Amino acid sequence: MITSERQQELRGWFAGRLPDDLFEEVTEVTVDREEITVIGRIGAPRLAEDAPAAERDAALRSRIEEFRERTREERIAAARDAEHRFGRKVSWGVECGARRALFTHVAAPVMTRLRQPERQVLDTLIAGGVARSRSDALAWCVRLVQRHTDDWLTELRDSLEHVQRVRAQGPDADTREDTAAPDA
Repeated sequence: MITSERQQELRGWFAGRLPDDLFEEVTEVTVDREEITVIGRIGAPRLAEDAPAAERDAALRSRIEEFRERTREERIAAARDAEHRFGRKVSWGVECGARRALFTHVAAPVMTRLRQPERQVLDTLIAGGVARSRSDALAWCVRLVQRHTDDWLTELRDSLEHVQRVRAQGPDADTREDTAAPDA
């Protein structure tokens, strides 16, 4: 479980490590056991107010592609530093106008044993064209649950952080110092 303090430390580290002109702002830094994802805002292309939707979409895609190629070396250098320091892979993405794009991200396998009724749910999603595979169907289910239970999950994460703080204050917190061998 990643605490909000650890999350803030990561956000601060990236704010200090990244060149000031890389993003207009770092909008999001998320972390789990395997990956740190850094999302930054970049400037949208200037277009006429009445530009058609297709032109706007093409301009945003093009700006994102240009940014990705131009900043590749800077992002790789920062990712190497972060991976060494934090022991996790770093993924990148941008927000440009109304568009959000992830350049890279980790797809971590998850071990699970599903009984037939659960597998039937996944197979129904595949048959209905919602997913291409059981793995896609499971990811779809997780996103659906996440969307509808975000408040509950936030409360659970906050509770887990509280438990970690209380454990750190317990009687075992100082045992390392108490068990040190006396000087001879």
